[in-house]
This record gives sequence, C-alpha cells and structure tokens, in this order.
Amino acid sequence: MKEFQCGSLVPGCDWHTRAEEEAEVMRRAVEHMRLTHGETIIRETMIEAIRSRIQKVRDAA
Repeated sequence: MKEFQCGSLVPGCDWHTRAEEEAEVMRRAVEHMRLTHGETIIRETMIEAIRSRIQKVRDAA
C-alpha cells in the first residue's frame, strides 16, 4: 500500500490518498493538485516532488 500526504508538499493541507499502485497515488495526487490547489500545469518537478513523498504503509486491516 502506498500513501501520499499532501501536507508534506503543501503545508496545511490535510488531504491524503492511499492505493496499492504508485501510479494510482500519482494520478489522484495530480488531480488533487489541479482541483484543490489550482495547479493548471503539472511540471516534471511537481511529479518528482510528489513521487519523493509517497510512503509505503502497512494495510490497516
């Protein structure tokens, strides 16, 4: 399970997401950046910043 906490990139943002695949976490994070934070252009540096903040977490089951 992979997790991204937006607050690690955008201070004060409580949004987070989890998914089995890193690609799905990335897709959700990019969508969140566009919809919530108004990022109209997602540059490679933003992708790298998100990717570097994705954590591996244990399933909560």
